[in-house]
Amino acid sequence: MKKLQQLLKNIDGKSYKAYKSIQGSYSFQHFQLAIDYVQGDPFAAPSKIRVVIPHSIRPIKEEWKQLKERNIYTADHIARTVADAIQKETSFAKGSGKSGLIHIDKPGQEILERTAVQLNNKATVICLSIGLPANGRRINGKEAEKLFFTMIPSILKNSIFSVSDDELEKSVQLADQHIAIREEMKKQDWIAFVADGAILPRKSGVSNQLLPKAVPFESPKENRVTIDIPHRNQPLTGMAIKKGISLIVGGGYHGKSTLLQALERGVYHHIQGDGREYVLTDPNAVKIRAEDGRQVTSVNISAFINDLPHGQDTKKFSTENASGSTSQATNVVEAIEASASTLLIDEDTSATNFMIRDARMQALVAPDKEPITPFIDKIKQLRDHLNISTILVMGGSGDYFDVANEVIMMDQYKPFNVTEKAQQIVKNQPVTREKITGELQHTMNQRIFLANSLQLQKGKKKKVQAKGLDLILMGNHSIQLQDVEQLIDSSQTRAIAEILRYLDDKSVLKQAKPLTEILDDIETVIDQEGLQAFAPFPKQHPGDLARPRRFEIAACLNRIRTAKIKQK
Repeated sequence: MKKLQQLLKNIDGKSYKAYKSIQGSYSFQHFQLAIDYVQGDPFAAPSKIRVVIPHSIRPIKEEWKQLKERNIYTADHIARTVADAIQKETSFAKGSGKSGLIHIDKPGQEILERTAVQLNNKATVICLSIGLPANGRRINGKEAEKLFFTMIPSILKNSIFSVSDDELEKSVQLADQHIAIREEMKKQDWIAFVADGAILPRKSGVSNQLLPKAVPFESPKENRVTIDIPHRNQPLTGMAIKKGISLIVGGGYHGKSTLLQALERGVYHHIQGDGREYVLTDPNAVKIRAEDGRQVTSVNISAFINDLPHGQDTKKFSTENASGSTSQATNVVEAIEASASTLLIDEDTSATNFMIRDARMQALVAPDKEPITPFIDKIKQLRDHLNISTILVMGGSGDYFDVANEVIMMDQYKPFNVTEKAQQIVKNQPVTREKITGELQHTMNQRIFLANSLQLQKGKKKKVQAKGLDLILMGNHSIQLQDVEQLIDSSQTRAIAEILRYLDDKSVLKQAKPLTEILDDIETVIDQEGLQAFAPFPKQHPGDLARPRRFEIAACLNRIRTAKIKQK
């Protein structure tokens, strides 16, 4: 502690690069401070520090760390308290560039596995980014002293040292409840559960906060189930959606897409008070949409699209600018390749000609002139042959009544089970469209990414960098992820960028494994070594990474414009 103070006094007023001399570890009264990386310029990416708090100083109960889920939830709550304390800190260090910045990777509404706070056997480790103070490009030692000896201790005092055991216990209890709900879902073959009283609408399209005064969810009696979960005085009731084909129907602005959006976010767990904390979906559910203009490389979409003009091969379909129908077919096939077990589809973001072709259109356009086999003719094969369920928002075509196991109608944000009525309509108004058959199998798309797919080189250096939520810069190219709708946190995007670097550094693609095996291996590394295995800085400071799902990692690889692929 005194050593750091003396160093700051010695370098005060010197060139900014003299800050490099403070790298190292320092003992404070209640914590250890490790300065792992020092920025080379006040305007450059901020410096990286760790605050290590022994459990002997701030006890963390052993039972909070034993289960992985409990550990994640406890660390998540601590990260939130640190972020709140930073936001409330009134004493800011002054100077040029990023001087005085203190940042932690703040969690959103979802609870994700992160590197911001880690609980090991001996201590709680908090990873922070800081801007070392400067005047111009000269060290401001007094402001730096204020940052290390006033601001950071104040933040810790108002976060980890003030958060009560009761608060942390509630987070652990929520973890237990989510585990219990998932176990019941698996036991009962449910692909989704929406609790009574859940608040599904959000403030706006750009806000993930709940909408005040929104209509609470109320399950239809035909779908209502009861789950006994721990730490709760009474059982939890709500709507269960079983495996199979489920339609969500209703008029415009009655909540169809709002329900589906809650379900697509339900692959992640939410904090208490979010409104969706008891909305859970099959963790292997993937949102499917049309994605005009996306890159496609050697994907077998022949089950959906064949005999394209000019003889283009749809068993190894490639394009730099996919249409609505070819992109949606590609997204379905790639999701299956990555081991999806549920597909989530909204007609509003779908290509109409991919979803349906009615009897009148079939009568007008001869079958040999139409290369698309619509999704309606494949949805039952997905269910019966591949055990893949579908939840589909559909407001414009009743033809899907023929294939649905269940039909839920949203009316003023309230769900009603109208399956019997839909089945009666099918009997009274039979569809005369011709069904198209064809092969559909899990192994239709098994691809191997070749070693030269990853082109990270930019000039003399390798470059791969996340820019916000939906863009990764790799070498001289960009990877566009704006339509990957279940990528929900920029820290996940950072992790994916670092996974690309890892794949390149470790020459993983030279092993010529199918994509599915690469995804399995990545998940194994995360499970066994943690996200810090991909950290850009020294492994002791893993920075601000959050765990992405295998499907979003695959989505990134599939959108690389330099990809070189062979079919297995």
